[in-house]
Amino acid sequence: MKALVINCTLKPSPQPSNTEALAGVVVEGLEKDGVDVEVVRAVDLDIAPGVTSEPLRDGDAWPAVHAKLLDAAILVVASPTWLGRPSSVAQRVLERMDALLSETDDQGRPVAYNRVAGVVVTGNEDGAHHVISEISGALADLGYTVPGQAWTYWHLGPGPGPDYLDDERGREWSHRTGRAMAANLHGVARALVERPLGPPPG
Repeated sequence: MKALVINCTLKPSPQPSNTEALAGVVVEGLEKDGVDVEVVRAVDLDIAPGVTSEPLRDGDAWPAVHAKLLDAAILVVASPTWLGRPSSVAQRVLERMDALLSETDDQGRPVAYNRVAGVVVTGNEDGAHHVISEISGALADLGYTVPGQAWTYWHLGPGPGPDYLDDERGREWSHRTGRAMAANLHGVARALVERPLGPPPG
């Protein structure tokens, strides 16, 4: 089984990413269950704005990410919180994923069916639940199954404060929740392999 983590930090590599660090807890949990996990830092890629899976300009990196989405049974979208909302990178990723709504497999099922998804959020102010709700809602709209408690977050809000990588406070809860997230994602993904959803009724 394969999983894809799309890190929607605003920080290009090789800058340390708080979001990727917390997502690493989920990655570790999935790998312990034998899942093959790939992490993509979207800001490092030339992803053109748009709502199609096809390339929109020379060098558009989205088609390669799209192929990874279709190869993965598990998707984790990880985003920092900026102004109480998902990052602009996360929004661009979700907008390109909008094309999945019109894509079907050879049985007529939306291509996101029988795939599971979860969310990781970091930030030093409140707003994590709002970001989780926005991203989870978008993923469910696309056809992904979002298991219960398939998320984790870290922040020390309200107000500005330290980053995840700079402060040990709160990590125990975030890590425990991240391990539960990994277990729930894997468990539901296995259930869908055994009893997949059929195409929606006409």
